[in-house]
Amino acid sequence: MTDALTDSTGAEVTVELDEANSSYAIKLGSGEVAGRAHFVPGPDPETERIFYHTVVDKQYGGRGLSKILVAEAMADSRERGYTVVPVCPLFSKWVQEHGDDYVAEGGKFRNATGADLEAVEKRS
Repeated sequence: MTDALTDSTGAEVTVELDEANSSYAIKLGSGEVAGRAHFVPGPDPETERIFYHTVVDKQYGGRGLSKILVAEAMADSRERGYTVVPVCPLFSKWVQEHGDDYVAEGGKFRNATGADLEAVEKRS
């Protein structure tokens, strides 16, 4: 993922895939996890990720961390060849704002189905 990320205060942050927890974690320079974007595999688990919940600790609110987290999770999913299914409102908003560019860069996404929502309920 992208190196040298900074939040709105200028503090360095990183975003890492945490496969054990089925999430992407945004970390502060100290290594502390400030937030996560959670996903479950889609109906085709080898090629789809359903992003269903994104959270940033309240103490870090207002720093733009959720925007960084979503953008980096989307970029990494694109690079790994996953189709993104945005159930989380933050991911849905990102797709509405950046979906055309995402597809032009080789990314794939689709709208959620009832089966996707059931998968989230079972796995979360």
